[in-house]
Amino acid sequence: MGDDNQAQRRSIFLHALRRALIDLAVLLRFFSRLPLPPLPFEDDPHGRPDFARAAPMLPLAGMLLHSIGALVLMMMLGLGLSPLIAAILAVLALTWSTGAFHEDGLADTADGIGGGANRDDKLAIMRDSRIGTYGTVALVFSLMLRVALLASLVERSGAMATALVMIASGGLSRVVALWLAVALPPAHSDGAAFATGAPDMRRFTLTAIIAIALVGLLVAPALGMPPFIAGLAGSLMAGHAGGRLAKRHLGGQTGDIAGATQQAAEISFLLALVVVAAITGAPAG
Repeated sequence: MGDDNQAQRRSIFLHALRRALIDLAVLLRFFSRLPLPPLPFEDDPHGRPDFARAAPMLPLAGMLLHSIGALVLMMMLGLGLSPLIAAILAVLALTWSTGAFHEDGLADTADGIGGGANRDDKLAIMRDSRIGTYGTVALVFSLMLRVALLASLVERSGAMATALVMIASGGLSRVVALWLAVALPPAHSDGAAFATGAPDMRRFTLTAIIAIALVGLLVAPALGMPPFIAGLAGSLMAGHAGGRLAKRHLGGQTGDIAGATQQAAEISFLLALVVVAAITGAPAG
């Protein structure tokens, strides 16, 4: 009987592990252009993620993707390049690896909400693949802010601390964006937001706890608790603002506004963290 129970527990563990690895792989493919091969036990490697089930793996997926930018940042600084140039190349590498996935959502959202006269007009503009003035301005400021904040953090706290912060922002900002799917219904019945589903409150709470714990482990030892708490608060405020914007202008959430919220959450995390680190005199590199 003991051997049977042990074998059953091992089977359950292996099944859960395989399911987690499949969810992680699907999320990485969904959010990036990385050529990840199918896993040996994967049935549908080209399917969309099911956030109702895969949400707890989202923080890790976001952090792994941002590790690409963090690695480029460290390499460029190691070669003696200035913090500004290293930050530009790090953001460029991250944007390329994700196929500008969230940047596209930011541009579409800015064009739609900025240029649409009513809900239907806004949704129609957001579905248009062309980019307008509002979208261009939003992209320019998003990229400039991310580069400037990373360069500022390098100058103040060093390469390693900045790389850890960059990795942390990738996991937290994506979980903040996922909140829209929990709080609001899809604005379309045929878009990505509808097709990928949403976790229930219990699973989202678990996902948020995982994200906060991982971010804390990365950021608090490097910069201290006040910058970590400030960055967390800034990111959550961006998520709240994204939700209010989606409800007011669209009556629901879309993949585009989720992408815009991710960008806003990432920038708000970096901005609040950098400001409080400067005020409190967080460890300097």
